[in-house]
Amino acid sequence: MKKLLKVALVAVCFLTVGNFAKAQTKIGYINFDALIGQMPEAKTVKTTLDTYSKQFTDQLAAMQTELQNKGKDYQATQATMTDAVRSAKQSELQDIQKRMQDFNTTAQQKFDEKSNELVKPLSDKAHTAVEAVAKEKGYTYVINSAQTQFIVAPTTDDLMDAVKAKLGIK
Repeated sequence: MKKLLKVALVAVCFLTVGNFAKAQTKIGYINFDALIGQMPEAKTVKTTLDTYSKQFTDQLAAMQTELQNKGKDYQATQATMTDAVRSAKQSELQDIQKRMQDFNTTAQQKFDEKSNELVKPLSDKAHTAVEAVAKEKGYTYVINSAQTQFIVAPTTDDLMDAVKAKLGIK
């Protein structure tokens, strides 16, 4: 009888501890990318990045035009060129192509750096708001639903509206 009482007591303890642990874990979700996109500052960031990108696009277009013009000139005069001149012109065309590739790589790196520089304050602000709402509502974990596909997710655990209200976004 004593042994049965001990087993029953241990079983009740396990159930109580299990329910207590389950009650402490609350998981919410938010589409973090959509939140940042809805922030008023995001429009300014997008405009700035578009302007910054256009500078690179214009320079690349100018290089492309130079390559096309020199390529047409080369094709038109190729038959009358000496081997040394033909070789020099081919090298010049290859050099322009290499400069275009290098410029494109550098431009992409600079654009990514600028993008990160401009988006980081928005991301930090949104992250702080998500943390505050999660703490207020008792969520232990918040998952970014932009990176995760949910099979089943209750709408009550979507923190988007609460975080938007916290940030003053309508």
